[in-house]
Amino acid sequence: MTANPLLSIEGLTASVDEKTILHNVNLNVAAGETHVLMGPNGTGKSTLGYAITGNPEYTVTSGKIIFDGEDITELPVNVRANKGIFLSFQNPLEVPGVTLGAFIRNAVELQTGSRLRLWSFKKELERAMELLDMDPSYAERDLNVGFSGGEKKKIEMLQLLLLQPKLAILDETDSGLDVDALSTVSHGMDAYRKSCDGSMLIITHNTRILEHLDVDRVHVMVKGHIVREDDASLIPWIDKNGFETFEREAAEQRAQAEAAAAEQQA
Repeated sequence: MTANPLLSIEGLTASVDEKTILHNVNLNVAAGETHVLMGPNGTGKSTLGYAITGNPEYTVTSGKIIFDGEDITELPVNVRANKGIFLSFQNPLEVPGVTLGAFIRNAVELQTGSRLRLWSFKKELERAMELLDMDPSYAERDLNVGFSGGEKKKIEMLQLLLLQPKLAILDETDSGLDVDALSTVSHGMDAYRKSCDGSMLIITHNTRILEHLDVDRVHVMVKGHIVREDDASLIPWIDKNGFETFEREAAEQRAQAEAAAAEQQA
């Protein structure tokens, strides 16, 4: 267990529409660490991200979420965001009528509680956009409207660089990216981590984006259970062997637990 973790998830069980998705999840992330949550599609990885950020569609039925020493399990999503938790989305929403630049400036002001000087903000915005190989004119376009999938991912990295949250939860950020865009987005992640000692929880089912990052810990989820945790050496093993071994082991453990429960009832 990580000493004094930034994020500590303790025995978390969560449901959506009265269906339990997460089962007794335990996970710890220290400041400055990069963790990866991997597993097959539909296994509950994104649900964990939503539960951490406080999405009201997901109900925590037991367990705790401790962030920066505070129990945030019952706090609303906006309060968690202001405390420094950022979530990127698989499919970012389009917001007609609000420019990218205005959206990010407003988000930074809400987070810091102070007004930004327009000129200094524009300079920071341009610097971050250059790092991500983005056309500066994008700042005047409506948020995510008419952008490609890869451009939307860069926009999320742009927000990450300017908001500098304590914890960034990146959900399938590599989805739909070509090789060049993948390299650029990875560069943005690394720049974020170095600029503010930020922590990352990267949610993915493949290993492409991880080739460009220094990963501290890897967690494997199967059917809402964390079934394995290890260092970065687990990544090439998964790349070669996939998740079948973990799925088989999890099925065997469930069968044994069900048999034991049936025996007790007999």
